[in-house]
Amino acid sequence: MNKFIKGMLALGLSATALVGCSSGTAEDGAEGTASGTITVVSREDGSGTRGAFTELLGIDDGEKDNTTSSAQITNSTSVMMTTVEGNDYAIGYISLGSLNDTVKAVKVDGVEATQENIENGEYSVSRPFLICTTGEVSELGQDFMNFIMSDEGQAVVAEEGYIPMETTGTFESNGATGDLTVGGSSSVTPVMEKLAEAYKEINADANISVQQSDSTSGAENAISGVYDIGMCSRELTEDEEAAGLTPTTIAIDGIAVIVNNNNSVDDLTSDQIKGIYTGEITDWADVAE
Repeated sequence: MNKFIKGMLALGLSATALVGCSSGTAEDGAEGTASGTITVVSREDGSGTRGAFTELLGIDDGEKDNTTSSAQITNSTSVMMTTVEGNDYAIGYISLGSLNDTVKAVKVDGVEATQENIENGEYSVSRPFLICTTGEVSELGQDFMNFIMSDEGQAVVAEEGYIPMETTGTFESNGATGDLTVGGSSSVTPVMEKLAEAYKEINADANISVQQSDSTSGAENAISGVYDIGMCSRELTEDEEAAGLTPTTIAIDGIAVIVNNNNSVDDLTSDQIKGIYTGEITDWADVAE
């Protein structure tokens, strides 16, 4: 009886080991090659990052966004990153300026996602960061906007890993005080918070509230007056411009295509990314080298 029990236990352990192998991480494949069903992670409707990403990669054909219905939807850059970090088979996309070592950015068409490659035009997946206003801007709003486009403001943009715009020169504050609400894109939020902190050091009597939502909300709330200044990580739509919004580009940002650090895939073509996000490519083995 003891021998029988021992034999059954041995079989059980062997079966457990086999199950473990079949549900292992991407790095468990042959010679480290990724394989397994791809988990597509995307942003919510209204996200400027999603809008720019789907347009630049041809996922949006001009009539509709063809992102696969099986995609997991996240509502911010941080949630996108933690989702991909926690899933060996996931793929997502984020603002390049938010990239850290918790995930891996793949090359797109053989080009690494870097500030230099965006500036020289070799990395094509990039978009503008905008602030948008309507009607007459308050003295404080204008002063803060002047700071953003000044030498000092654009230095903050560059320090945060984004491509700065041509500056208007050294900043001279008009001394305006009061409250200012800036809101919208979660991609623009991190650099806007840094800009607000830097401006506060110059104008301590200004109170700037930076509120995170998405690009569409940023535009809509700027139109309605809920936000004094809206933030968008995409170009404005015709309807938004017709409603009286005026955009100002404050930086250029790349969109990094990210995978889990355990994924051996380092390079994807634009067509492969499109295929993954439209549901035509569903297994990492189909894009692994």
